[in-house]
Amino acid sequence: MDFETVVRERRSIRGYLDKPVPKELIEEILEIAMRAPTSLNTQPWNFYVVAGKVLDKIREGNVERNLAGVPHSREFRLGPDYAGEHRERQIGIAKQLFAVMGIERHDKDARMDWVLRGFRQFDAPVSIVITYDKSIQGSDVAPFDCGGVVNCLVNTAWSKGLGCVINSQGIMQSPVVREHAGIADDQVIQTCVAMGWPDPDFPANSVISERKTVAEAATFRGFDD
Repeated sequence: MDFETVVRERRSIRGYLDKPVPKELIEEILEIAMRAPTSLNTQPWNFYVVAGKVLDKIREGNVERNLAGVPHSREFRLGPDYAGEHRERQIGIAKQLFAVMGIERHDKDARMDWVLRGFRQFDAPVSIVITYDKSIQGSDVAPFDCGGVVNCLVNTAWSKGLGCVINSQGIMQSPVVREHAGIADDQVIQTCVAMGWPDPDFPANSVISERKTVAEAATFRGFDD
């Protein structure tokens, strides 16, 4: 696929086929993604790629601790809850997903099942945990650069036929992730990306999020009209 097609057609994938992803393909995707621009070539990112029994242990521990009411331990700093138009967009995509999945507003069991899927990283066959060096924790540039490489990662994966969803629910219990993924103590866990072959029959995979128009998002000055 050409670049524009990848960007326009890519979507978040939340249902996957029970089919392994070759290690060599993931390595190829990472090699391309790591061409992402970065501040003065600092390349702060590291990737812990987990699958199989290791990923199963992370899923189990994350679900168990969250259901037991253990407070989340995300290591990347969180800001205030979104409000206004930003919150409206969050609600909007949730409504789209629940509608195609047939989850009614008052169906608590179905809603909880959806939450648990997020804790399980949507049962994807691969999870890529993105970290950066603790020595630069507090820098705004490092997580910004990591966000850039994640963008390149999900687009590259899409171009290879794979789907992804960026999923911070899957790392809410960071001690579990750190233990089973073997993440060094000198690393800050920022987020994770669930990856696998999209299930064409999973309803949520058909959802394409609505985007602001250029007119809404961009201000132009100094151009001749």
